[in-house]
Amino acid sequence: MQNTQLTNSPEQQQRNHWDWGFTPGAENWNGRLAMIGFLSAIIVELMSGQGFLHFWGLI
Repeated sequence: MQNTQLTNSPEQQQRNHWDWGFTPGAENWNGRLAMIGFLSAIIVELMSGQGFLHFWGLI
C-alpha cells in the first residue's frame, strides 16, 4: 500500500508567504485580492442596478 501522507515542500510553503516584489507568494495574494475586488464590483452592480463607476458617482 502506498504512503498517502502529504508533504509540504519548501516551495509549497512559500506560495502563501507574503513577500514584496514579484515572488510566487506575492503574486498569489495579488490574484486573490483581485478576485475579491472583482466579485465585490459584480455584487455592487447586481444590488444597485448601476455600474460600479455610476454607483460611486464617477460617471
